[in-house]
Amino acid sequence: MLDKVKPTTAQAAPISIYQPKQSGLIYPEIPVFDNVADERQHRKERLVAACRAFAQHKFDYGFAGHLTVRDPEFPELYWTNPMCVHFDQVRISNLILADHKGTVVEGDYAINRAGFVLHAAVHEAHPDIMAMCHAHTVYGTAFAALGRPLDPISQDAAAFFEDHIVIRDEAGQVAVEEKAGLAVCDWFKDVKAAIHQNHGLLTASRHSIESAAFWFIALERCCQQQLLVEATGIAPVMVPPDRSRYSREHVGSDYIGWLHFQPIWDQLKRTQPDMFD
Repeated sequence: MLDKVKPTTAQAAPISIYQPKQSGLIYPEIPVFDNVADERQHRKERLVAACRAFAQHKFDYGFAGHLTVRDPEFPELYWTNPMCVHFDQVRISNLILADHKGTVVEGDYAINRAGFVLHAAVHEAHPDIMAMCHAHTVYGTAFAALGRPLDPISQDAAAFFEDHIVIRDEAGQVAVEEKAGLAVCDWFKDVKAAIHQNHGLLTASRHSIESAAFWFIALERCCQQQLLVEATGIAPVMVPPDRSRYSREHVGSDYIGWLHFQPIWDQLKRTQPDMFD
């Protein structure tokens, strides 16, 4: 497998403090592809794994929820989960490939209209964004009703400090018209996450679907933690801005999101081989 965990070699410019300085240790490496077909297969497999991870976290809500990743050869097209298929039933064979107009160019299933409107608008407006995730989760949706950003109450929450925004445009209105996507897409400049008021959470990655998926899982968890803390009625102690920025710099990057997803991928690969069908 191209993403196989390999012994490390010395690197002149590590991209993370977590990369071991000592050579010869087992550590995940970002895959390098010999051809576009291998890269496409890689992205499709990770997209399916991300859907399965969402199922494990009980992020399902009927047919709501959509994950997308660009095709490596045709960046104006993106792969996504099929309409009305549960996250734990998504597999390689039922993924669909669509364009920014919502036309399915490969696959048998219909596309989620609301997912197409939001994701297509963001992908088209931001060519650097490779992948996006959205689901109607319990804590993210509850927190979105507050219409405010996440507070840096922990090291985990600090990973989102000054790296997420609250979108109030089209708040609470189902995104089925093109204007809804256009209203949202402009907000995704230089941030990895958004809290859409009265709707829920969205994450975007300029690196990989793995990163977008992990940061969605993390953001949902942080929303849950903040709601739990606030339920005590005791004001939490905030991480100071300088420490929050330091933590975000070291544990809030796209690379770190990708790295966090690796044990999730390994667990799913071993326990759910049907996702490759």
